[in-house]
Amino acid sequence: MIPAELPALAPAQLEALVDAHVVDLRAPVEFAQDHWPGARNVPLFDDAQRALVGTLYRQTSPDAAFEAARGVVRAQVRPFVAGLAACGGRSAPALALEQLVDEFTSTGLSALREALVTVPAPVRAGMLVLYCQRGGMRSRSATALLGRLGWERVALVEGGYKAWRLALVERLAAWRAPRTYVLRGLTGVGKTLVLRELERLAPGSTLDLEDLAQHRSSVLGMVGRTPRTQKQFETQLALRLPHLRTDVLFIEGESRKVGSVIVPPSVWSAMTGGDNLELFAPLERRVDVLLDDYLADPHQRVQLEPQLAFLDERLRARGFAPSLVDLLRQGRERELVARLLEHYYDPLYRHSEQGRTLQLRVDASDPRAAAQRLLDFARASSGAAAPYAGRSP
Repeated sequence: MIPAELPALAPAQLEALVDAHVVDLRAPVEFAQDHWPGARNVPLFDDAQRALVGTLYRQTSPDAAFEAARGVVRAQVRPFVAGLAACGGRSAPALALEQLVDEFTSTGLSALREALVTVPAPVRAGMLVLYCQRGGMRSRSATALLGRLGWERVALVEGGYKAWRLALVERLAAWRAPRTYVLRGLTGVGKTLVLRELERLAPGSTLDLEDLAQHRSSVLGMVGRTPRTQKQFETQLALRLPHLRTDVLFIEGESRKVGSVIVPPSVWSAMTGGDNLELFAPLERRVDVLLDDYLADPHQRVQLEPQLAFLDERLRARGFAPSLVDLLRQGRERELVARLLEHYYDPLYRHSEQGRTLQLRVDASDPRAAAQRLLDFARASSGAAAPYAGRSP
């Protein structure tokens, strides 16, 4: 017998989960675009199977697609359930799973849809939470199957990925920043390092877009990182917003794009309307910061070299020799970084900052001291006695 009622969580309940095992049932190509942070991918269909079922649904009929899907599920139900068991810390059952699939699907698509009814479920610790694209047949049938196997604390996400994605996009659109301070400064002054100290001193006071995008927002910005897609970036950003303070925000000044992702309008408005604070540091300190960031890991050299070749093309007209790539291969990293700063990044920054009004300039050589100076300035600017009850330095 198919369970008459399937426990379902609303998308907003995902953020209240404790020690949960979240499983994305979508095809790998869907999962790669975006997914709930920490979710594991146990696809009901692989990419080719999903494409086949979708084509049949659109070009032939829903029933034809259902029959194709039925055959795929029956053939791979054992490894599928084993994958779910591994995610949830449970034992895979030694049952005739193929017969269960036959039983569930024998009445056809319409009857199965009518039987798989959802009911609201409370959030409980240690839940196994399943979701698909729209909270449809993939998550409902999987939840029903696990219910038939006697698994407890299993629920699907009502509306699936689409529903919680919509909720996060709406959150981004509705967000309004508190008083915002925008950190600016030449490449290598350590804006990210100062942001980290600000967050330590005043938790929830920072929005690190480069970390959320996994890109440093420059030609070399992807070195040593795995840049996120636009959807992944927006998911990370939307989930960060509820944890921000309501009295102050520090954010690094960026262009409208961070790598290949676009900053949402609400966040862009905060940046363009904030008070500009400039960080500075001696050239030698900036070289040290960039060497630590880009060349501490030997594997990053493999990614760095082709990007440097691209920059060599831009600098060749100025008669620089040896090339940036040659400097890297010769182990002359300090000379390489200094040349990049003085002849590429610094001129770009100074051109972009022409006419900008600065409220404060702070030496960032000591990130902790710089962060405290910025917090003191923000406190004085707000007129509050002590709005930052964060951790002690």
